[in-house]
Amino acid sequence: MEQIHKSKTVNIFLGFLLALSICCVCKAQKLCTVSSDPVFIQENSTVDLLVAKINSSEDVTLTLTENPEEGFYLKGSELWAIKGLDYETLPSVDSFFVRVRCNRTGSRSVNVSIEVFVENVNDNPPNFAQNHYVLNVNELSPVNSSVGLIEATDIDSDLLYYRLESAMDKYFRLENVNTPKILVQNILDYDAIQKISLVLHVQDTYNGSASSEPFFTSVTTITVNVKDIDNRPPWFQPCVRTNIGPAKLCVSTGYKGKVNLTEREDGALTLEPGPVYAKDGDRNRSEQISYRILRGNEGNIFQIDEETGNITMAKAADIVGLITLTVLASQVTNRDQFATTAVTIEVMKKSRNPPRFEKDRYEGYIYSNSVPESMILRDRTSNRPFRVKARDEDFATGINPDVKYEVQYSSYVNVTTEGFVILKRVVKTESFALQLRAVDVSTGEFGTTALSVQVIPAVAVPSPSGAGYRAGDMALLGLIMAAVLVLCLIVIGFLISRLRKGNTSFHKLSECLGPCLRFGQPQGQPKDTMQYTNDGFQNEGDMGRGGSRRLETASPRRTVTPARDRVIPMEQRNRHCSSCGVYANHVGKARPASFSGRGARQGEEYGVRSILSKERKRDERQKTVWFKENEESSEIEVEIIPDSLGQEEKATDEVDEQEMEGGGESMATQQTDLGDGQGEVSGGPVQEPKDQLIADSADQGDEKKEADG
Repeated sequence: MEQIHKSKTVNIFLGFLLALSICCVCKAQKLCTVSSDPVFIQENSTVDLLVAKINSSEDVTLTLTENPEEGFYLKGSELWAIKGLDYETLPSVDSFFVRVRCNRTGSRSVNVSIEVFVENVNDNPPNFAQNHYVLNVNELSPVNSSVGLIEATDIDSDLLYYRLESAMDKYFRLENVNTPKILVQNILDYDAIQKISLVLHVQDTYNGSASSEPFFTSVTTITVNVKDIDNRPPWFQPCVRTNIGPAKLCVSTGYKGKVNLTEREDGALTLEPGPVYAKDGDRNRSEQISYRILRGNEGNIFQIDEETGNITMAKAADIVGLITLTVLASQVTNRDQFATTAVTIEVMKKSRNPPRFEKDRYEGYIYSNSVPESMILRDRTSNRPFRVKARDEDFATGINPDVKYEVQYSSYVNVTTEGFVILKRVVKTESFALQLRAVDVSTGEFGTTALSVQVIPAVAVPSPSGAGYRAGDMALLGLIMAAVLVLCLIVIGFLISRLRKGNTSFHKLSECLGPCLRFGQPQGQPKDTMQYTNDGFQNEGDMGRGGSRRLETASPRRTVTPARDRVIPMEQRNRHCSSCGVYANHVGKARPASFSGRGARQGEEYGVRSILSKERKRDERQKTVWFKENEESSEIEVEIIPDSLGQEEKATDEVDEQEMEGGGESMATQQTDLGDGQGEVSGGPVQEPKDQLIADSADQGDEKKEADG
C-alpha cells in the first residue's frame, strides 16, 4: 500500500514538471513568428528585395544565424536579399534556408527558418571549347558516317540548338538540331575538293527572334581536310580522262614506234606520243611504279626497263610488219593497283632516199589585192597556179603516197596535199619568203626547198564564192536599168505621138513594120511554112469570088527551104515605109520573083506560089505580093513595084478571075503555060528567074497626101 502511494506521488511531480515545461515553451514561441511558405526571387536583381517579414514584439532582438552566400540582411524585423544575387554562384541545390534567432531578456531564444528559391535567368551565352576545329576525313568515306562531334556548353540551360552552315552544303550535315554530330552527306573526291570550311552555330532558344525573352548565340569554325587515299591504279601518260558514275578513269591511246628490218637500234626506242610512262592515279600520292612486257614479244626482240619503262632492242627484227606489245604498269607496294597499254612497233624496210624537191628554190607571184584562198601564181603574165612536187627515188614512179607538204617560217600561206600554195591572209608586204618541207610520214625523212613570193600590182580578182556582189553594185545596176526603162518609155511615147500626128492607122504600121520584124529573125534557120496577112483581101466568109479558092486548091503550099545570108546594099536597105513614115532596113530571107496575075501561073515552073488565099478587095491602091522559090538558089531580094504597075496589075487580075470562073483553061493547061519558062507580068515579059520578091507598096501619091496631112 505504501508502495502505491509513493508511485502516485512521483507521477504527480512529473506531470507538474511537464506542465511547467509546456508553459515555458509556449511563451518562448510567441517571441517571433514567420510564414512557412517558401520565397522565390530572381537572380541578378538590380535592387534589394524584401524576402520575408518576421512577426515579433519590440523587446525581441533578431539575429541572422545562417546567411547563405552572405546574400541577406535584417532591417528591423524584415529580411532583405542583397541586389545582384547570381544563381550560378549559389550552391547546386534547388533552395536554401535563412535562419533568424529571436532573443528577449528573461526568455529563451527562439530560431526561425525561411526557405528561399533563387530563380535562374538566361543571362549567359553558350560557349564552344574552341574557336576553330580541324577535322581530317578520308575521301570516299561512306555516306552518313560521322566525322566529328562538336558541342557547346551553357550554364544557364541544358538544351541547346545547332545549325551547320557551309558554302558546299552537299557534303556534310548535322544528325539533328540538338545533336551537333557532323555526318557525311555525299561521297568526297580528293580530285574535286581538298578542303571544306564549315561554320557551326548554336543558340539557347529554338526561335529566339520570335520570343520576347532574351537569347544568346555562339559560333565556331571548322576546317575539314579531305585526305587522298590509294584508290586509283597507275595511269599511262598521256591519257584522256572519263567518268563512269563516281569512278574516274584515264584511258591511254597507246604508243607507236618504227624500226628498220635487220637493224638493231641502240638505246631507247623513239615512240609517239612519247616514252612509256605511268603515274599514280591519285593526285596527292606518288607510289612507285614498275613495268614489264606481258605478251607480244615473240623471239624476245624487245626488252623494257622495270623502273623507267624505256623499251630497247635485244636483237634485230627479221620480219616486216607490226609487232604489238602489251605493257603492264603496277604499284610496287600494291600489285593490285595496275594498268596495261599497247605499244605498236612497225618493222619496215629502210628508206634509201628521202623526198627531194625538183628545185632548191622557187619563185611565185601574188596580186596585191588577192583575197584569202587565192593561189600563188607561177609567173606574172598568166594565172597558172604555182605547184611544187617532191620525188622519192625509192619509188619507180618517183611518187611517194606518204609524202606530206608543210609550210615553215611563214603565216601567209598554206600548202595543199597536191602541192598548191594557198594564200591564208591578206599580204601587206612587197614580198615574203618561206620554206616548204616534204615529209615522208612513214619514215620521218624529209626534204626542203625555199619559196620567194613577189607581190605584183593589183588586178580585178573575183570573189572566191563566185557571187561577190556588194550592195553598192546592186544599187548601181538598179539605177542603170531604171534609166534604160525611162528611155524606152520616152521612145515609145515619141512614136505614138508621131503616129497620132500623121493619122496613120495601126494596120498600115503593121504592114510597114512587117518586113522589119522579119529582118530581126535569125538568118539561116529553116521555117516550115510562111503565112502573111493582107487586109486588102476579103475575109473567108466572102463567097463572091470562088475562083480564088479553086486557085488555092490547085496550087498547094510548099515548104520554103532555108535561105543563105545575103548582104543587101545600103541604098536598097534604107527604104522609106510610105504607109507609116518610118525608115527601116529590110533584109529578106529568100530571093523573090516579080510575078502578078497570069504570070504567077506561068511561073509555077520556077516554084512561084501565091500567098493570097482570099480574093482581093476592089482597091486600086493595093498591090499583089508573090513569092518564087528557086531550088538552085536560096537568096532573097526585096523589090517594091512602082506605081505605074498598079493599073496593069489590076487588069491582069481581072482576066485571071474570068478564066478561073469560066473554066476556060484546065489546071493542066495552066501548068503547061507555066512550064514554058516565059510569061507576062502586067502585059510585059517575065523577068529572068533571079528569085525576086514583089512586095506591096502603097501609092506614092497617097503617101505624099498622108504626109502633107
